[in-house]
Amino acid sequence: MKLLCSKVLLLLLIVGISGCSQSEERTETDYYKPWEALGELFHDVQMEGIFPDSKTFVDYTPKRAPGDILAEYQSAKDEEGFSLAAFVDENFNPPFQPQAIEIDASKPMIEHLDTFWSSLTRSSEDAGDFSTLIPLPSEYVVPGGRFREIYYWDSYFTMIGLGVSGRVDLIESMLENFKYQIETIGYIPNGNRTYFLGRSQPPFFGAMVNLYAQYTSPEEAAKYLPALQAEYDFWMDGKNQLSDANPVYRRVVKMGDYVINRYHDDLLEPRPESYREDVELAHGMSEERANKLFLDLRAACESGWDFSARWFEDGNDFTTIRTSEIAPIDLNSILYHTENVLSSLYEATGNEARAAEFSLLAEQRANAINSLFWNEDSSIFMDVLWADGSFTGRITAASFYPLYFRAADEDHGKAQVPGLMNELRKDGGMLTSIYKSGQQWDQPNGWAPLQWIAYKGLEHYGFENEADEIAKDWLSVNRKVYGATGKMMEKYNVADTTLLAGGGEYPTQDGFGWTNGIALALDADIAKY
Repeated sequence: MKLLCSKVLLLLLIVGISGCSQSEERTETDYYKPWEALGELFHDVQMEGIFPDSKTFVDYTPKRAPGDILAEYQSAKDEEGFSLAAFVDENFNPPFQPQAIEIDASKPMIEHLDTFWSSLTRSSEDAGDFSTLIPLPSEYVVPGGRFREIYYWDSYFTMIGLGVSGRVDLIESMLENFKYQIETIGYIPNGNRTYFLGRSQPPFFGAMVNLYAQYTSPEEAAKYLPALQAEYDFWMDGKNQLSDANPVYRRVVKMGDYVINRYHDDLLEPRPESYREDVELAHGMSEERANKLFLDLRAACESGWDFSARWFEDGNDFTTIRTSEIAPIDLNSILYHTENVLSSLYEATGNEARAAEFSLLAEQRANAINSLFWNEDSSIFMDVLWADGSFTGRITAASFYPLYFRAADEDHGKAQVPGLMNELRKDGGMLTSIYKSGQQWDQPNGWAPLQWIAYKGLEHYGFENEADEIAKDWLSVNRKVYGATGKMMEKYNVADTTLLAGGGEYPTQDGFGWTNGIALALDADIAKY
């Protein structure tokens, strides 16, 4: 352990930001990064386990210049009676904690949610020089609980609920923030924290813009066209330099005649917000193996599924994570939709040539999805290992994405439904996966965004009754927990609705942005019939 820790510390002190890509160095501003500014103090605080998890300390803010605090620490740390915990308490301020909200659980859940958005709305204009929070120009909705920043893919499902509540103004405000990040950083980070720089999240910006167009008009939504094109370019960076001899670069992969995408990260080091956890997981590994582990952990965070046996070669062994080796079915379905949205926006602005270009790109990706990702043996869309085209064999709710975005041809889309319903359908809705790994994106947990993806995907291919059952069962679990606790949870146990969800790197959170949004949307949807 000491050897690995010293190697990691050396990386932090000497390498600094040299692991960033050239485009990242060109676009990032001088953000506060405690793992760089605090050097060995950061390392020691995280490894000492002063806080329950590593995210706590990266959200603390120094009371004065980090360099001065570090110098004082280096001078005092070896003195008799020195207390690291007391030193941190003396020199850092804890993160903002919103005032506890009194919830009347006797009030109907939907009525409560419709007026709850203001409690999750934040502003970061005055984040301060020594905060990991990246300032954004407009208001935004946070998930809740320990998550005090905006998260990229969460926001799409939150926006769906905001639309039901008539808060198109807040949808636009959040879109403006994402546009700002694309323009200033070059992409939309995992969240607006400096420790998320290097990776994005599932690229739902196109779906957000499309949602906004439904509430306004394609012409109005076209103001986000340059930003959406820039984000698409980020995800497709290196496409034209791929070859059979060099089939992968950052987030693009060449498989035969197709160019598809994978999740990635530009950094090969422990996640600052999970520093101790990552270093301990890499214990005993060679530097090369540890770097690959860090990449795959970060790539899994970019996927939003952090973590799941979906990414493991051995479903019970966290160290076999191989996210960067996988071409995911959900990511490529999202980008298929992005290409269609770009085509529509170019058409709305009168650029027929570009509209036709992206229509063709969408058609090509649909062909790739229906050929590369279709597992004929199991009749299910499935993740593939891009190096040889073999299937991972993992059965997860990600298979519903081609239905949600209508990327699946009619025969394939309908053919996979019986198998998925048999494997994933439980009393409380849809399982995330069939695996019992102890990870939070596996059985027995269900998550709001995947309920919505499955619900709408089933509707799109004519399975209205099955969709209706999922919606009602999920809302039933939401209401049950809300009635008992007055809270909306980040995730739910859908396999045994008498128990709470679990797993993951932190305790179950309440709040909760995307759960609220999807509950509102499902309730409004099924009320139509």
